[in-house]
Amino acid sequence: MRIIRLTVNESQKYDQVEIIINCPQIDNQLERLIKQIHQTCITLTGIKEGLTYSLLVDDLFYIETIDNQTFLYEEKEVYVSDLKLYEIEQKLSKTYFIRISKNLIVNTAHIECVRALFNGKFEASLTNGEKVIVNRHYVKAFKEIFLS
Repeated sequence: MRIIRLTVNESQKYDQVEIIINCPQIDNQLERLIKQIHQTCITLTGIKEGLTYSLLVDDLFYIETIDNQTFLYEEKEVYVSDLKLYEIEQKLSKTYFIRISKNLIVNTAHIECVRALFNGKFEASLTNGEKVIVNRHYVKAFKEIFLS
C-alpha cells in the first residue's frame, strides 16, 4: 500500500478548484480515488412530478430503462431522465457505475454485498436494501470492477 500525501491550499486568489495528482504510476488505490473524484463532480438532470432536479451522480444507486424510459434511483426517490441508458453510461465511464444487464447500470459504491446465484448470475444487495441482478453476460466485467 502506498502512502498518499494530501495538500490543500485554500485562498481567495483561486477562482476554481483544481486537483492535480502527481504519481509514479496509477495503482488500484489511486484508480479508485480518481473514480471517486470524477463521480462527485458529475450531475444528471432528473424530472419528478413536473419539476426538474440537478442530481449528484454520487447519490444515485442505479439507473434503469423500462419501456424506453430511463429512471434514476436515489436511496428513496425516483426520477425520469431524457437521456438514453447508453448516453448516461458514456457520461459515467470513469466512475463506479457499471452495466449489469441490458437495461441497468449500478453504482458499485452503493453495493453492500453480492452472492452467486445457481444460474451463473449474481445478486447484488445495495445499501438501501434493494437487490439487483447481474446477468451472466456482465458477470465477468462486474467481478473485475467490483472485486478488484
